[in-house]
Amino acid sequence: MKNKSKADLAQWAMEYTIKCGADEVAVSLSNSREIEIEFREQKLEKVKESTQNALSLNIYTQKRFSSHSTNDLRKDALKSFIEEAVASTKYLTADEFRTLPDPKLYPKDMEKDLHIFDNGYDKIESPDRVKIAQAIEAAAMAQSDQIISTTAGYSDGMYESVKVHSNGFLGESRSTSFWAGAEATVKDGDSGRPADWFYAGVRYHADLPSPAALGQEAVKRALRKVGQRKINSGRYTMIVENRSAARLLNMLISPMSARSIQQKRSFLDGMLDQKIASDKLTIIDDPFVEKGFSSRFFDSEGIATRHRVIIEKGVLRQYLIDNYYGRKLGLEPNSGSATNVMLDYGDQSLDELIKGVDKGILVTSFIGGNSNSTTGDFSFGIVGQFIENGTLVHAVNEMNISGNGKSFFNQLSAVGNDPYPYSSWRMASLQFDDVEFSGL
Repeated sequence: MKNKSKADLAQWAMEYTIKCGADEVAVSLSNSREIEIEFREQKLEKVKESTQNALSLNIYTQKRFSSHSTNDLRKDALKSFIEEAVASTKYLTADEFRTLPDPKLYPKDMEKDLHIFDNGYDKIESPDRVKIAQAIEAAAMAQSDQIISTTAGYSDGMYESVKVHSNGFLGESRSTSFWAGAEATVKDGDSGRPADWFYAGVRYHADLPSPAALGQEAVKRALRKVGQRKINSGRYTMIVENRSAARLLNMLISPMSARSIQQKRSFLDGMLDQKIASDKLTIIDDPFVEKGFSSRFFDSEGIATRHRVIIEKGVLRQYLIDNYYGRKLGLEPNSGSATNVMLDYGDQSLDELIKGVDKGILVTSFIGGNSNSTTGDFSFGIVGQFIENGTLVHAVNEMNISGNGKSFFNQLSAVGNDPYPYSSWRMASLQFDDVEFSGL
């Protein structure tokens, strides 16, 4: 245990909660620091710093459950806080499924270094943060005389926590994150003011792309929208850029939750070990990716994470089962949330996928719309580029795609080799055949 003082306080809080009459308790003690810098119109527009310490309690007593949190970590204050929390819990309605996870579900080995904490975090000075944001905006502004405005930003954060359960769990985590990038708005004659962005996020400060690369990419993406217009409605090949593909995959991940299954709000209910997508689709949940944004040894309930294949060549292999809804369903919990979502990547780059399309649309972002996890129906607005004979011809906007998840993912025809590195969902570019677009 690296942070013994936090562990000792969490242990004390756990023992005092039991002394006050709780049957079981989970204690989480955390502290965080976040700093944000923003440049706009060549001026420093925002400097924001926040720090927070917090203690949270999940109390289980007489089959009743409640959750409480406080930022006052003085023991005298905590005593009153805990006494009142336990007393109020006893007035709630009993629920036989409310209990801590079985200790057999807790991780046995948490020694591996996942490389999610940058030990150099404390050495970063505020002037350095400002210089990065300023350099990003300067690089963006230098790209074109079509630029109307730019906003550049830099942020970083540090998070530490200790978690203690009264039935034997003790775990800690430490992580850092760094984000930097820009947004740009450009001129498009009388047609509008297209805008776009590019931000990169990493666990280690040294892994951030250069300010020049970040500023240039934001403007490049904005300029690519100049001349955007609708095209005729119809069925087209659709390629979804890697950084936007998570919007589609969430249509599958969300209905996999035990809560959705138990409440009959999932179109995947009863589909375990059945084919729900093209054999091109394999989804892997890997909590042990080095420097991953969701890398961890245990989830919010203390349940051990593990490498798991959720969808295998189009076949649904697992639901995401948390402790509470797992008990209701009679299923063993396996963690109710995904960590680092990976795919079985293909062998073609985005450019190669585009070259293979006679007529289609490259979707670079989704705007508005919704999906229904109960029925599988969805409708999204899209922004992108029209593809003709393997070439990007012009920008496209104000079009929609619609369909149903029960059939849509069987239209997946290719997965790119370009996992998006700046997210815990490392999506690749995805190609779908015969997608219905609504336009003119």
